[in-house]
Amino acid sequence: MRWPNGCARRSPHRAAPIRCCRCCRSGFARGVPRNADIVLDMRFLRNPHWDPVLRPGTGLDADVAAYVQADPAYDAAIASFETMLSILLPRYKAEGKSYVTIAFGCTGGRHRSVHVAERMGAWLREQGFSPTIDHRDLGTAPQDSLEGARRAP
Repeated sequence: MRWPNGCARRSPHRAAPIRCCRCCRSGFARGVPRNADIVLDMRFLRNPHWDPVLRPGTGLDADVAAYVQADPAYDAAIASFETMLSILLPRYKAEGKSYVTIAFGCTGGRHRSVHVAERMGAWLREQGFSPTIDHRDLGTAPQDSLEGARRAP
């Protein structure tokens, strides 16, 4: 069985689908997605924008992903997000929601949030969900004016 939007999850204990998730990522400088059920801010992670080699890339590129993953808070944050979603998604189901939008944001929406949305999308697939990943601001050019002042290393 599938939801009208084509998403499905099968539980070993049930035949009916449980949930479909949409992971979107955006640059907060361009606004938070209005339909987000959960918003996670990635601005606590090191910003690849300030590395001139990484700036033109995106969170889909291996070198940018490695840079984001090297942040000392990355592993603990990802584990916390997974724990939180493991608790929240079944509760959303219990409240009758069949679709959940999780927004991952950072300043420009090209590096940190892209990588984490992809990472969490993979995790959701491993959990049996069928996430749709939407990179709203990926095609925009990097802009220092959106990133604010550079922090000291």
